Amino acid sequence: MGKAPAVRAALTRIADAALAVLLAPACACCAGPLDEPTAGPVCRGCWSSIVPITPPVCDTCGDPLPSWRVISVERSRCPRCRRRRGAVTRSRAIGAYDGALRDIVHALKYDGRRQLAQRLGARLAASAADLIAGADVAVPVPLHPARRRARGYNQAADIARSLGLPVLPALRRIRATRSQTDLPASRRHANVRGAFALAGRVEVTGLTMVLVDDVSTTGATIEACARVLLAAGAREVRAVTAARVVSRPRR
Repeated sequence: MGKAPAVRAALTRIADAALAVLLAPACACCAGPLDEPTAGPVCRGCWSSIVPITPPVCDTCGDPLPSWRVISVERSRCPRCRRRRGAVTRSRAIGAYDGALRDIVHALKYDGRRQLAQRLGARLAASAADLIAGADVAVPVPLHPARRRARGYNQAADIARSLGLPVLPALRRIRATRSQTDLPASRRHANVRGAFALAGRVEVTGLTMVLVDDVSTTGATIEACARVLLAAGAREVRAVTAARVVSRPRR
């Protein structure tokens, strides 16, 4: 380590110690004391406790598959994705929408902890490196203007900026919808049907696009956005989310 990096590291340690003593900040997830406040509002232990979704996974929706045997026999797709053909060709997420990852997403989305988006985006870029490779642009799932004004930012756009792709705000939400979390799975597709449109005169013809959102539950929002992009001429639409609700296998 050179002199300048060593000095910066020492100053960071001093700043962390001073902030920990003077402000006693708490982790946004576990509410325990933050030993490194300058590193962000979530402690190292909570970041480390995130359980990533690892292969084998369904190549289409990103759900875990039960074994590598399924990969060889059933072509890397879960039974649900084999039964239907959606607009999104491939999807990935950092991990299941549970535990520390759920708390981190909530802190970003509802508590104004926007600095978490950069680290989530970096993790997502690593988790979905094969999906992001070869794509042309990242497209954040948009908020309705009223919700965007109330929140002050779009968490999906914040995450998208750390994926290593040009960010293209190609979509707009033209109809306010109920929160998907308030609805049963059977009503979520109807809730977002016709809610999105192409943003102005943006050109998407021939592009391979990666939709970005914070959470995928049933995939209804992502699917609705993808259909708009494909209808406008996009070559392919993939999707990445910080977290996803993992489907339970049927017994």
